[in-house]
Order: sequence, then structure tokens, then C-alpha cells
Amino acid sequence: MNKIAVMGAGAIGCYYGGMLARAGRDVTLIGRPTHVEAIRRAGLRFETKAFDERVRVHASSEPQAVHGAELILFCVKSQDTESAGRALAPHVALEAAIVSMQNGVDNAERLAAVLGREVIPAVVYVAVEMAGPGHVRHHGRSELAIGRAAVSEAIAAAFVAAGVPVEISENVIGVLWAKLVVNCAYNALSAITQLPYGRLVEGAGIPAVMRDVVEECLDVARAARIEIPGDMHKATERIAQTMPGQFSSTAQDLARGKKTEIDHLNGVVVRKGEALGVPTPANRMLVALVKLLEGAKNR
Repeated sequence: MNKIAVMGAGAIGCYYGGMLARAGRDVTLIGRPTHVEAIRRAGLRFETKAFDERVRVHASSEPQAVHGAELILFCVKSQDTESAGRALAPHVALEAAIVSMQNGVDNAERLAAVLGREVIPAVVYVAVEMAGPGHVRHHGRSELAIGRAAVSEAIAAAFVAAGVPVEISENVIGVLWAKLVVNCAYNALSAITQLPYGRLVEGAGIPAVMRDVVEECLDVARAARIEIPGDMHKATERIAQTMPGQFSSTAQDLARGKKTEIDHLNGVVVRKGEALGVPTPANRMLVALVKLLEGAKNR
């Protein structure tokens, strides 16, 4: 897979697209005009702890730029899945593989319904941000887990060759839920406080609140018969240790006056809890507070 398109060239899309481009793949980033103009002018600035360089990639703000791509990385915000999918649909080659690299647990399913074709779910573990137009800054981690499909081995090989560790998972839904649980514990609290993870967990009472959030998520998953691998309480605690300086994507969106993905994070747990008769008061409160702050930012 040499010709690759990234639909939604924000932080996640620019990071993985940039890694593939550095490894010699033909990559096109499709994103907002401000980022596209900066990338066309000077390349993608790719800043990590190991290097800070300009990576040459193609860039466009039009969805038809996916034409001819063998692999499409779908990286838009969860609330934009259907609209971006409809814009993409006329331009996707029949043989193209599509991978959803989004937050939340149901984006691949929703996108597949729009496109009428298979979409491979992926779980993304990376701390990254857009530091400015055409400038991606990596803070830590990079691994992926992708669902099992006929082309999964070829996709994994492309990423591994680019220095990205990949696992092909037989239980990708469970792995997606594992990431959802961690996101539910951190994202809203980081957004409400505008604190990075390391400082967040030092707050009085915050670890107990996070444990409540995690336990509610696990109760909902058990009721839905979803098998989440590992000890989620320990996994949640480790995030603050491994990424102490990271602000959540929800915090970044809120700080920039953008609509957050809260409905597709804690909101999913609340809705599924309602449907299954499982109470989720801690998650419900976090959704309500983030929405209040969204409204205040957009006045």
C-alpha cells in the first residue's frame, strides 16, 4: 500500500500520515484550509522528542483528493462521521481499504453504513496535538490496534515499516471500549479543569471520581456483554504516569471554542446505561458540565 489518503488531517491524521510519509509512502492529507496552506507552503512540521523536521506530503481541503488511494485513514471527529463519509463516498476506489482511527466505539459501524462497505476499526494510542497551522507535536506513544480483516496484515506491515507498532486484534470492540473507559476518566475532567493528566490526578478527590467513572463504564460494558481486556482501574492510573503533560483532546477542543466529542465518549456510556438500566451518575454529570462549558464558549 503506497498511495495513502488521510481524511481529517488534525493531530491524529497528521501524526500517522506524517510517519507513513517519512517512510516513503505517497501521502495526501485532507484537512482545514489553514493547515493545508501551511503544509503546501513549507511541508508538514513534524515535532517529536527525537526529531523536528519538515515532511513533504500532498495536502488538500477537498474530499476528492482521496481518488486513487489504496488506503484511507479516516480521522475526523466523531460528530462529523456521517457528513464526512457522505462527502468521501463518490471518490473512494472500490479496492481501497478504509480504517477508522477515531475516538468512540461505533464510528466504524456508522461510517460503514454511510459508505455501504467494510470499514476496519482501529484503536489509537498516541499523545499528540496541532501546535499551529501545519505543525504537529508528538508527546508520547504511537501504537495501534486494528480489527481483523482480509487486508489487516498489509495495513499493519505499512505501519510497522514506518515505525508504528501495530496489533491485529480479534476483540477490537473490547479494545475500543478499553480506550473509551480511559477517555471517560480523563477527557472531561481535563477539559473542565484545563489541566494536564499529571496535575489533574493530584487534585483532592479526583482519583476517587475517576474510579467512579471507570466503574460505571465497566458496569455498562458488563451489561452489554462486552469483554474489556485487562484491569481498567490500573490502566487508567498508568496514563497519568506515562503522559503527565498531556491535555485531553476534549480539553484542546474546548480551549479552542470547538464542539467536543463528549457525546461520543461519556455520552455513549450514559445512553447505553439508560438503555440497559445501569445508572451512570458520574458520567452524566461530566457530560452536563462539558456541555455547559461548550455553551459558554460559544456565546
